[in-house]
Amino acid sequence: MAAAGPSRKQARRDAVFLLYQTEVTSLSMAELVNGQRLREGYAPDEYTIKAVAGVLASRDELDVVLGAHSKGWPVDRVAPLERSILRLALWEIRTEATPPEVAIDEAVRLAKRYSTDEAGAFVNGVLGGIVRADGDEAPEVEPAEEGDDG
Repeated sequence: MAAAGPSRKQARRDAVFLLYQTEVTSLSMAELVNGQRLREGYAPDEYTIKAVAGVLASRDELDVVLGAHSKGWPVDRVAPLERSILRLALWEIRTEATPPEVAIDEAVRLAKRYSTDEAGAFVNGVLGGIVRADGDEAPEVEPAEEGDDG
């Protein structure tokens, strides 16, 4: 019997951790993926790879949108974990990979679990502001190509 892949929640958590590690280490994506395989006992699934590749490919565009909605907090001053959570959630919303309400709820859950309640409130406020603004001022972000493994 083949092992089941991670749930979407787990895949999202894996994506956040990989994105975070790209911010705080100089390891290559191959090294990060191998590290996850050793730590977790499984390699990232297709959704995780697609999400990480999509966020990395559109990081600048995502940061412009996030910066416009993170009042008083330039994106480069946001902690790397929260920045990774925000980028992933915004990528999911912009590419319609996940309904906005789900993306925001999951992002807040991740921030509260792995950071602080204040981080959860910050993530909620930034993403909620973006969704309320309907994204009219923000460029659309393209989903990652199927074969793009970042």
